[in-house]
Amino acid sequence: MDTRGCIRLLIALLVLMAAICAQWKSCKGDDDGEKNFKIIYKDPGQPIEARVEDLLSRMTVAEKIGQMTQIERAVASPDVIEKFAIGSILNGGGSAPAPHASASVWADMVDSFQDAAMSTRLGIPMIFGTDAVHGHNNVYGATIFPHNRGLGATRDPDLVKRIGAATALEVRATGIPYAFSPCLAVCRDPRWGRCYESYSEDTEVVRKMTDIILGLQGSPPEGHPNGYPYVAVGTTVVASAKHFVGDGGTTGGINENNTVASYYDLYRVHMLPYVDALAKGVSTIMASYSSWNGVKMHASHYLLTRILKDRMGFKGFIISDWEAIDRITSPPGANYSYSISASINAGIDMVMVPFKFQTYIDELTALVNSSVISMSRIDDAVRRILRVKFVTGLFEHPKTDRSLLGMVGNLGHRELAREAVRKSLVLLKNGKMPGKPLLPLDKNAPKILVAGSHADNLGYQCGGWTISWEGGSGATTVGTTILDAIKQAVSPSTEVVYEQNPDANFTKGKGFSYAIAVIGEPPYVESTGDNTNLTIPLGGIDVINNVCNNGSPCLVILISGRPLVVEPYLNRMDAFVAAWLPGSEGRGITDVIFGDYDFQGHLPRTWFKRVDQLPMNVGDKDYDPLFPFGFSMSMNLQSGHHHHQ
Repeated sequence: MDTRGCIRLLIALLVLMAAICAQWKSCKGDDDGEKNFKIIYKDPGQPIEARVEDLLSRMTVAEKIGQMTQIERAVASPDVIEKFAIGSILNGGGSAPAPHASASVWADMVDSFQDAAMSTRLGIPMIFGTDAVHGHNNVYGATIFPHNRGLGATRDPDLVKRIGAATALEVRATGIPYAFSPCLAVCRDPRWGRCYESYSEDTEVVRKMTDIILGLQGSPPEGHPNGYPYVAVGTTVVASAKHFVGDGGTTGGINENNTVASYYDLYRVHMLPYVDALAKGVSTIMASYSSWNGVKMHASHYLLTRILKDRMGFKGFIISDWEAIDRITSPPGANYSYSISASINAGIDMVMVPFKFQTYIDELTALVNSSVISMSRIDDAVRRILRVKFVTGLFEHPKTDRSLLGMVGNLGHRELAREAVRKSLVLLKNGKMPGKPLLPLDKNAPKILVAGSHADNLGYQCGGWTISWEGGSGATTVGTTILDAIKQAVSPSTEVVYEQNPDANFTKGKGFSYAIAVIGEPPYVESTGDNTNLTIPLGGIDVINNVCNNGSPCLVILISGRPLVVEPYLNRMDAFVAAWLPGSEGRGITDVIFGDYDFQGHLPRTWFKRVDQLPMNVGDKDYDPLFPFGFSMSMNLQSGHHHHQ
């Protein structure tokens, strides 16, 4: 071959190589943009199901098991995330990157975990979850909304939708895309320690309140498939309806116990809110610690797979509760391998481990290798997890939007919380004599007494699940106590005397125009809140006796997660208000008791006379309450009129 022929051949080879290179350069990583669009799962223009199947087909068993693993932030690190391809991280109640950590500190932590996840072989983003159950309640300075019991008293689906959107914004501002909320429990017994997390004893009220999902995740478009997850791109989060199912129906109200019911009653009372949640595009569902007719919910293939996934058509993922698979056995953790096989085969897709992840991964791997758990079950779980991650836009927007940092605890959200407090208050008594109401109180009274354990205690006012898991006492976060709100509401010339625990002689000869006693329950969570006597604690009864029997008319405000025994003391009170667990904005209470707004709340659950009547719910045969479900009173203020005595 002559020189010219060699040159022509060389040029042809170069052209061919260039064409091959152009065709395959995505494999060489020359151009990330082009590479991503050659690989289906990295192409946002592809249908979500195509992206899911493409990614699933590329994953090893170890990578799949990693996606099914949720670990606590305290044991998470970039090395752990990369080594085990961890799919999800959470912060447990009270678990924060630092005391009083700012939004940017939270975001830095989440983003550092995300960087590690994105640097794994397939670059699958992890999803970080948090218990944002009444606002972004683990974060110092976040807006703390009333707990669900108070929101149930508002009967206002639009209000909870706006609260969902505000909560989502504050959660996103810290880099977190996943909230373990809402709780759709139908609490049938106030002795249960989680009753305040339930909107109502009435299924229909709980169903209305599922509109919070539309605030958290955004509203699905017309024609969105029922049961398919939906998350609007932007300032929304993945929601988690919990705890499926019957958590509020356990015998005696004992937490994590057994709900004895026919399937018809379980469906009619406890499951209907989940029908609404699926219709509104809820992306994840958390299983309940409790049992149904003796079968642990986390091990119920019938309810998790046959009913929720197959019959109801849920296409998102089911997540376990904290260490809940351990509690399938008694004692918990007695046979962890069995707990894993029972829960995964029942239909749990992601396990909130949260600490001993290496044991969980090793045991799950062994169960897959020995075919105790099939690859098709693993693929179903991972398919659901990936689907939610794609729907959420995590592959395109894995990191914090730093422009949102200032959203945490912003004034607009605090005003929304204040509105929620106003609408949640239930007036149960106003005046000892007909036609002689005490409320609204006179802002211009010369001298007033404020007393009780909850008058000047922000932590008590917020309840459990606030900054720490169990909640706390005192200035645990940023907000306005009821005492501060009273001082702001009255005339500058009014003398406000505060005495937390006045004795029987304190009010005598002091010339108080009236007294406000703010009493109630200390914060509690879960099993620590189970209570068989439901009496007013923390010296509250003494405060009623010492403040309400001494000449000055008295208003009693009860801060509690549930009705308590008040019948023996009711005749001593001139006025009585149920304020539930109102959260950080105490001025919502003073807005109403001083007459700037009227009472609007309706009892979200029956107020019993004696605990030996429990459980007692509206519609029961022997229904003999102190105040019936739905009870409400107002001060009959003229609309828009600011009333002063």
